[in-house]
Amino acid sequence: MASTQSERRIKIGVLGASGYTGAETLRLAARHPNIEIAALTADRRAGEPIASVFPHLGGLDLPTLTKLDAVAWDTLEAVFCCLPHATTQEVVAGLPAHLKVIDLSADFRLRDTATYAEWYGHEHLAPHLQDSAVYGLTEWARDALADTRLAACPGCYPTGALLPLLPLLRDGLIDPDDIIIDSKSGVTGAGRAPKEAMLFGEVSEGVNAYGIAHHRHTPEMEQELSVAADAPIKISFTPHLLPMNRGILSTIYVKMANGGGSTELRQSLLKAYADAPFVRVVPQGQAPATRHVRGSNHCLIGVFDDRVAGRALVISAIDNLVKGSSGQAIQNFNLMFGLPETAGLEQEPLFP
Repeated sequence: MASTQSERRIKIGVLGASGYTGAETLRLAARHPNIEIAALTADRRAGEPIASVFPHLGGLDLPTLTKLDAVAWDTLEAVFCCLPHATTQEVVAGLPAHLKVIDLSADFRLRDTATYAEWYGHEHLAPHLQDSAVYGLTEWARDALADTRLAACPGCYPTGALLPLLPLLRDGLIDPDDIIIDSKSGVTGAGRAPKEAMLFGEVSEGVNAYGIAHHRHTPEMEQELSVAADAPIKISFTPHLLPMNRGILSTIYVKMANGGGSTELRQSLLKAYADAPFVRVVPQGQAPATRHVRGSNHCLIGVFDDRVAGRALVISAIDNLVKGSSGQAIQNFNLMFGLPETAGLEQEPLFP
């Protein structure tokens, strides 16, 4: 008897398995009912078991880490690219055409390659693939993801900002020329490579703004917001670093377009995400918190009237490593292979 889709095992590879997003992808994929992890790459750690890099994954039966050129691509059906920005383009361009690619880097997020070059400081190295890439904000790309070979997973900051803003712009409820996004992130958003600014003594007991007025996630947000508004959008976005491992809290300040207030915004969000398993509008008067989503693929959204007439605050919370990265990647993988969207992602948040 032929296997049903729910029983199918899909062999995947995780490229760049020694970073935070690689580890989180492995943690989620290891319990996915339809995934068989068949290849792991980490060039500098090639030949080592995953337990030597991530002891918390040592109890899993996983392949030994290898170099990219040692992977038997013909044995795989899909790869999760957890490689650094600017390196994924060339790698993906060289992969066999039968492989589906879920890219967690920024390399295919910007549709305009000239914009990519402006913000990332070099020409795009695989422009022929950019046109076929789908921007994988899952709740807004379900149909396109089902038909694509290449999913460009959104950045963590854009995920936390776009999910609450897209319905409000689409429904014409907020002024597209007056959007301020204030986001605060845990340190894992900066990756695992050693950096002086990420040392415990540099981060602990403090908070700081960075990438002020020029963070690379800005054009990504403006790209998607402009589509929703059907007009060019410019935003004010400032990220902040907090002394915590996981989480992003975004406080978004908006001006109402035609009167109204938080009630209208809530109704728009409730309607937009009525069938979204991982996006939840919290009860009126409650504020989302990062501790309420930690370790999960959830996005919580709260809406408040500002004390300034005609303005409102929209607050979202996500785990930057899950919904902001690896969890959303698994969600996209599910749709690309015709699987239930929630497969492998059913775990509730860790609390406290």
